[in-house]
Formats: sequence, C-alpha cells, structure tokens
Amino acid sequence: MVPCSGILVLPLVQSYTRFDPRLGVSNDIFDCVGLCGSALLLTPPLSPLPDRVAQEQCCLAVMENASCNQGVAVAREQRACDMLFSGSICEPKTAKTCCHCCLLGRAAMEQGLSCDLDLSVAYQCGQVFQTCCLEGLPEGDANNTQGTLATGHTGALCTADPLFDIRLYLGGGQCSHHCLGNGTCACFTGYKLKPDGRNCEDINECLLGSHDCQLGERCINTAGAYRCQREISCGSGYELTDSNTCKDIDECETGAHNCGLEFVCQNTPGSFQCQPGRQCGPGFIEDALGSCIDINECLSHTGACPAGQLCINTVGSYICQRNSPSCGRGYHLNEEGTRCVDVDECLGTDGVCAGHGCVNTIGSFRCECRTGYIFNSISRTCEDINECRHYPGRLCAHKCENVEGSYQCSCAMGFKLATDGRSCDDVNECESNPCNQECANVYGSYQCYCRRGFQLSDIDGITCEDIDECSLPVGGHICSYHCNNTPGSFHCSCPPEGYTLASNGRSCQDLDECVTGVHNCSQTETCFNVLGGFRCLSFECPPSYRRAGESHCERLPCDRRSDCLALPVRITHYSLTFPTHIPAPADIFRMGPSNAVPGDDIQLNIIGGNEEGFFGTQRLASGGMVQVQQPITEPGDFLLTVEMKLLRYGTLSTYLAKISVFVTRDPNAPLGLSLY
Repeated sequence: MVPCSGILVLPLVQSYTRFDPRLGVSNDIFDCVGLCGSALLLTPPLSPLPDRVAQEQCCLAVMENASCNQGVAVAREQRACDMLFSGSICEPKTAKTCCHCCLLGRAAMEQGLSCDLDLSVAYQCGQVFQTCCLEGLPEGDANNTQGTLATGHTGALCTADPLFDIRLYLGGGQCSHHCLGNGTCACFTGYKLKPDGRNCEDINECLLGSHDCQLGERCINTAGAYRCQREISCGSGYELTDSNTCKDIDECETGAHNCGLEFVCQNTPGSFQCQPGRQCGPGFIEDALGSCIDINECLSHTGACPAGQLCINTVGSYICQRNSPSCGRGYHLNEEGTRCVDVDECLGTDGVCAGHGCVNTIGSFRCECRTGYIFNSISRTCEDINECRHYPGRLCAHKCENVEGSYQCSCAMGFKLATDGRSCDDVNECESNPCNQECANVYGSYQCYCRRGFQLSDIDGITCEDIDECSLPVGGHICSYHCNNTPGSFHCSCPPEGYTLASNGRSCQDLDECVTGVHNCSQTETCFNVLGGFRCLSFECPPSYRRAGESHCERLPCDRRSDCLALPVRITHYSLTFPTHIPAPADIFRMGPSNAVPGDDIQLNIIGGNEEGFFGTQRLASGGMVQVQQPITEPGDFLLTVEMKLLRYGTLSTYLAKISVFVTRDPNAPLGLSLY
C-alpha cells in the first residue's frame, strides 16, 4: 500500500469504460470511490502516468472536493456547522471551512448585500460564499457573477461528480483544477481563478502581503505557496541552511583554518582552535600561533648571573660574562682594557668633516668649515648656508638661487646679468628686429607698433595687418561713391562717365558737359546738364503759336474766335533734375500769375506725363505747387504737362507748362534740387 496523506491506496481491483456523451469520447477513467476511512480503488493502472505521485494527487483532489461538498450540504440543510462530522476519523477542516463560508454567503444574500464582495478569504471560501449567496437570487442576477460559465453554455460539463473531477485533474473538462457544481470552477489553495472562469493562476502572496514572514525574513513566491528566507547574515563561522536556520561551519573539516603543520585543528562553535601537536623544548615557549620561540632568560629571570657578571642571551639558553669598563662617546679602552683613552676622530679614513678642516678635542672633535658652510654642533657636520634665505633682497637684483657653498644670481625675462654677477641690465630686444614694422624698446621688454593704415595682430602682437578702411563701420561714408582698399590706405573712385573726383579725394563732382563743351548737341538744341550726364533739348511751337523766347510760345491773336480763345495763352518749357530717393513729399515746381489780383481763382492740374503717380499738385493762395508725392528709387525722365486756369474779372485764361524732369542716380550724399 502507498500512503496518500492519511489515505490508504489499495491494490487496483476494478476497471471499467464509460462513454460520456458530453465529451463525445470514450475514455478509461479511474474509479476513485470512498473517502478517508474507505479504501480508494484506482483502476486500471495509471497510464500514461504510472507514477504513484499522480495517484496520490488524484486521491487528494477527490477527497478535498467531496469534503467541501459535504460541508456545503450541511450548511444548506442544518444552517449550522457545530456538530459537523464529529464522528469522522478524518480531519474535518475543509468541510467546516466550506460550511462556514456557505453560511456567510447565505447571510449576505438575506441582508441584501452583493454576492461579489471582495472578502479577504481563501479562494475556495470565496467561491463557496458566492455559490451559496446566488442560490436565493433571481436567475438573471445569478448569471452576472465571476466564476460561472459563459453565456450560451449549459454548465452540464461542470458537475460536482467526483469521477468527473478526476477527468478534470487528468486534463479534460472545462475547469483547469476542479468543479464546485452549478457551472462554477474552483482552484487549489494558493491559486485564483482567471477572468475566463475556467483556468487558474498562481497567487503572489509576497506581492499581495498575505504572507506571515517575520522581521528579518524575505518572502519568496513559489507555485501555489511561498517560503520565508532570512535576510540577516548568520555571522562569521555560520552558514544559512535550506531550512532557514544557521549552522556552524566546521573549519577543520572544510580546511578553512590556518593551523601550522605542527598543530591540530579543533572545531568550536563559530570558530576553531589550533592545538599544538608537540611540546616546545627547554628555553623555548609557544606563541599565539603555536610556534616555539626563544625565551630571553636575561629579561625573564631576576639575577640570572652573579654580581659583577653580564647576562648574554643565546638561542634556547644564556651565558654570563665578566664585566669590563664602559667608555663613553669619544673614548675607547686601551690595549690592556683597563682604562678609557681619547679617540682621535680626525685620524680616521671615513672623513668625519667631509673635506673640511678637522680639529681633535678631548673626547670629541670640531670641524673648521669652508666659506659658505656653518658647523652644526648637534650633527657635528658642516652644513651649507642658504645665503638667499639669510640675506633676502641684498645679494641679487632679481632672483637668487642657492647652490652648495655659495649662491647664483639670475634675471627676469627681458634682462641680462651684469658683469658684477648680481645686477641686471635691460635687454634691447629691438636689436633683433622682432616686430613686423616698428619696435620700441621698454624697460624689461619691447613694444611693437604699426604705421598708419595698419594695426597690430591680436594673435601674436608682432605682425602688422592692413586696416580695411572700406569695411569699417564708417567705411561707407569715407567715399561718396566707391571705396578701394590698398595696403595701409585707400582711395575713392567715381562713376566712369559724367563725374570727376573732387579735390578732397572722397566726393564725386558732377562734370558739366554743357560748360566744358564735351556734349554732342546740335546748334538747334540746348544742352542741359544733369548729374552724371547731359540732355540735348529742343522744342517747337504748335500751330496758332509763335516763339516768344528761348523757353515759351505765345498764342496768336484770335479775332474773337471761340476755338482760339479756348487754347492756352502761353506754353512755357522748363527743365529740372534731382537725384533718386529724395524725401517725399518734396516741392519741385511753383506756378502762378506774376501779379496777384484779389478775387483770382486759380486751378492747377497735371494733365500729362504722370502715369506712374509720382507727382501731384497742391493749391496755394497765389497759385499752385507741383510735388513729388512718393519716393523715386530708380533714375528716369519724365515730361509733365501742367495746366493752370486763371479766372479773373469773369474771364478764364489757361496757361500750360511743359516740365522735363530728369531723375538721376547721385553717387554722393543727396544733393539739393537743381532747377534751370
């Protein structure tokens, strides 16, 4: 027979085959009947699981399920669990637990509480609580609880039949562990049901804090359970066992001791001892490590030698020797050994004064040191004198460096040592031409500077770099038209035609071709100078007009003809020029009667040549003004026709002005208006 946690598993005596229409297969199953005191018959032999462990687990699952079902049945029938299975020889713990959990579920149902309460109880108890609670609810409410079969299943595959639980345990059915009945699956202790209501997963007691590990122990989760492990070390000489206890380490057995070959290791709790394997001989004693060391009898024994004798220790023993006179420093025994005589240290070959003069004295000596040294009466040697420290600032002009028996002077950069070896003279660095252009020697250094038009480099302070005057912030104002940089200087230039460089070398001066006669106008044309060029002007008077001067045409007598009277009285030609970008508005031409009469009504309009809208008129008390209304940015020629109507004493007269406007590009600063 094989033990099964208090259950006896008898030899297999019966087997049968059952066809289960719910599974649709025919299987050989094991008939596990009888609980606790009854014999549990397993037939046929487990195959393909021949191991007896599988049989034992099968028995335990059947017994636990049947015991829980009995507890639930008692709770349903008797409404009490006090006298539950008092005559049974088996432990009624599972039955009582399921009975109490069922009573708790019924009480929740009767008080109108939810059957899905999150209780801090074991999973099996929670399932029993929910099952008993749902028995009194309407059918619609009972279908919404966790652990029931999904909608559409009849639940017939999950019953409380122990034989069916065996098939579930061996891998069949809907519940991964076992069934509680009414379509409810349950899990083994240490597991919880997954949301699918069928499969089970391990409960991490360490993560949920539902373990009982003590202070100083660490919780380690295992499948279906957990274990507690010590966190604090057991200390030196102990080790932690699998049972979570501290065990002494036998250093003698493991060879972790340091006893010598002459010693025997003896284990003690948490440590070990080295016992001597042999005894030390006379004149020796054992130390802490078990080694034999010599005994100094002259120190450990009082009066080891008689009076007048000296004790001398030897290995393992000692000897006594007769006393002799002791001479102090500077003396030694004579040849007879009877008295002390002076030692002449100066006669030795070791050179007590290290090359200095030596004078012997009674019991001592003294050294006569060379210049630069001083005698130390304590060490009795000649020591170097640090003249730089003893006479600071009085030996050298700049730097003092001590050397053995003397000193040396040196100078700072830019100076050289004078012939006296102490003073410093300035070095004229300019003699070696270190600068790119000009050099000025200064005390202890030199300074490079550059000629006009150059600047000293910020990189080496020696090289002179050309100053690009044209690129300076004020470079645009150096030349009126164009600046050309040259090494160390610059020069200005003007447009190639129509201008010449002024006497200041920076401004561009207009070349008046009309005055100099370099124009190409014919004899019938008039030369008109503009900035950077000239224009050849000419005009002819229209019909019904005669030329009355160089610039205007007069209307011929009309003989009272209305068509003639409507023509302008006078047509005058004007020419003016100005550069681009003049500020707007700007007045450029004024037109009005030569003499004003009270009551005059004057109207001034531009009737031609202002297609781009650059120009406009403004009415004045005695005439009108032609203005530039918006900036003109590009050069251009304009021919404006300006009409003035004068109403005087009831008579309307018209005057016409032909204004030739030449806008040029000025290379200099904006100039004033030129009117001819």
